[in-house]
Formats: sequence, C-alpha cells, structure tokens
Amino acid sequence: MKKLAFGPVVDDQTRLLILGSLPGDASLKAAQYYAHPQNAFWRLIGGVIGRDLAALAYLDRLDALKGAGVGLWDVIASAERAGSLDAAIRSPEAADLVGLIDSLPTLRVVAFNGATAAKMGRRVLDGRGVTLIDLPSSSPAHARPLAEKVERWAVLKPFVALE
Repeated sequence: MKKLAFGPVVDDQTRLLILGSLPGDASLKAAQYYAHPQNAFWRLIGGVIGRDLAALAYLDRLDALKGAGVGLWDVIASAERAGSLDAAIRSPEAADLVGLIDSLPTLRVVAFNGATAAKMGRRVLDGRGVTLIDLPSSSPAHARPLAEKVERWAVLKPFVALE
C-alpha cells in the first residue's frame, strides 16, 4: 500500500529540523506526526525544549515546537509499506530535503529520528553546511530504555529556544 508523508512543520525561525522516515499507520490514520501512543517522540522532544508536550493538544504541540525553533518532516515523501516498520518500506521516493533546508534561513542542525532516516537523509544532506545528528528512534519498535533515549536526545538542547 502506498503511503504519503505529511508536509513539513517549519517556519522562518526553524533552527533545528527533526527528520523521521515515514509516518506509521497510527500517525497516518490520525493525520498527526508521532500519533502512536507508545511512540516516545513527544516526551523526548518535550524534555529537550522543557515542555510537557504530551499533555497538549496536537496543534498546540506543533506551536510549541515552532516556538522553540524546532521543525518536523520526513526523509521519504512516499513509499510502499505494509504496516509501520521501516524494514517494510519499498520503493521510497525521497522528500525534497535540499529544497527545504535551503528555504530555512536560521537552520543550524538536522537531527535524524532513527537509523532509516539517518541513512537516507545523510546521503542527501552530507556536505550541505548544516550539522547532522543521528538519534535513536522514538519508535516503540526500537527497544532501548526510555532513559537512554532521553540522554541521547539531550544533545539537541543547545539548538532550541527555551521558553
């Protein structure tokens, strides 16, 4: 089944762009980034920006990210995939990452949420003059303790605007 990514969540104040691979089924059904209840994304990035994002309504979460200079998108624009696992992605079509980063005047760093995003994104963005950071996936399928993920995601703190 062909699955399509969402549009980017960015503005002209985006300093940190977090790239995932492709939204999973729960996210696609809800039309929201990181909608699976077991995905730790909102807790992880909330810890980075110092806000309890999980407690907010979805649009308020996005506003809080933008207010902290954080943007979201995916490295894959569309792909065939049964289920939600990155390992099941077939025939991926790349998102226009270069076009996006070139449109963000204050962008300083791109962080990849998981190995698939890092592998695909680095192919396109290496040498583009922006810092690239690989993060452990926020997905529940990536079985690492939450405390370890929190520690690894904390590297993003210098790149955000704390409220």
